[in-house]
Amino acid sequence: MSVKVENLDLPKKYHDAVEHWHRHNFKDYDLLLKYWDKYFPKDEQFCLCAKLELGTTDVVQVGDFKGEKKKLRPEDLTPEQAKHLLAIIKAQASTEFGSIQQHAGTIDRAPEDEDKFWTMRVMAEELRHGYQMLHLLLSEDWSHVSGGVTGEQMVEEILSMTTGSHVLDAFNLDYDSYTDNVVFAACIDRVGKYQLTMQKVCAYKPMADSMPPMLREEAFHLAAGVIPMRRWAQKAAQGDVFVTMPMMQHSLNKWIPRGLEMFGDERGGDTNVKFGFKDMKNDEASSLYHDEVKKMVRDVNSRYIRARFPDYAPDKAEAVLDELQKSHGTHHGLAWSDLLRVPDKRFFRRKGVHAFEMVGIDGEAFADVEDYLRYLAKNLNEGYVASRDMKLYADALRKVAAGQLTHDDAVKAMPKLKRVGGTCPCSKGVRWVMEDANGSETTVAVRSH
Repeated sequence: MSVKVENLDLPKKYHDAVEHWHRHNFKDYDLLLKYWDKYFPKDEQFCLCAKLELGTTDVVQVGDFKGEKKKLRPEDLTPEQAKHLLAIIKAQASTEFGSIQQHAGTIDRAPEDEDKFWTMRVMAEELRHGYQMLHLLLSEDWSHVSGGVTGEQMVEEILSMTTGSHVLDAFNLDYDSYTDNVVFAACIDRVGKYQLTMQKVCAYKPMADSMPPMLREEAFHLAAGVIPMRRWAQKAAQGDVFVTMPMMQHSLNKWIPRGLEMFGDERGGDTNVKFGFKDMKNDEASSLYHDEVKKMVRDVNSRYIRARFPDYAPDKAEAVLDELQKSHGTHHGLAWSDLLRVPDKRFFRRKGVHAFEMVGIDGEAFADVEDYLRYLAKNLNEGYVASRDMKLYADALRKVAAGQLTHDDAVKAMPKLKRVGGTCPCSKGVRWVMEDANGSETTVAVRSH
């Protein structure tokens, strides 16, 4: 069955604003378009536009309003629904633009031109997804549930965010290497796939119609992570010193916990299902995600074994993998610890039911906080261990261990960077403040650029 998609442009003022944004945050954009046909000859030329799929169902599929007609305007939703959905759209927009800023920091470290252009395509499609969310914010009036904030002001806020001020924590962490870049795509873009899939049922039809085109593009984003990981594992098995299994493992240890947290607290998600915005609660979705990551990592490990033992047929490699995972032993010099592992769901969590539990990669418990922090330092990227983010986590963990903070209070106490002033992407000065759980602000830096 053929798919019909309507392409829409933002009003010129806002389209130009996005163009302005990418000239400052995605400087290789024009280079990608110039060489698109060379690297992606079978794919349609990139379009910076909003895409709405035509012919989707107009009936609410889940929740309290199941069977009713999907709503076409924010004012057709209940005020509570509209306010909740507005937050989802703004968060989605923030993640799309935020991911581009993260990728930009390490894109020039890509080992091959093909790797770089694959990452650039991911960035371009994330730009389009952000554009898509801006279209949802601007095509209708949300002011009755936005506290009077206009569409223009919301766009300005989103386009002025930088790493450190985005809605979700995973998009406020810098990449420590190009390995981080790739593993992020394999793990965090997989979360994106789940979120978009869940939102296909959305009771607000313009949101639901936005999801299928975004999902088709998301498939490439996953490939941009998984395929290099497969290739690197094969090289590592052959003794390549530039990309190793420990390097990938450290990035997995960094990103998988953040990916699990992107689903929200395991105890939540009821409201999204009740309102008809998603078809799964948080715990169900995050568990499926964790299982899928395990399958991805198993595939990479299998390829590593086959590269290590070229005479092994695929079923032989799978049998060796099963035995190593069961015994935690060795096979002709290959140790279980040489393979990639998916961390336990409780490992290195800062949010949710497992926040600030001292649990190792394999589920082992730690009693002493300093022992656990040394363990994390050994199993995370060196650059990340030295970061402010890690320091804040360590400070909060020590207070939890000393009984000075409960787990829930520690989650709330983790401060966030907030960008104040300098609302234009190219503003001369930016004031950064730390905002605590009570909303109190402390200036931490003033950046000029």
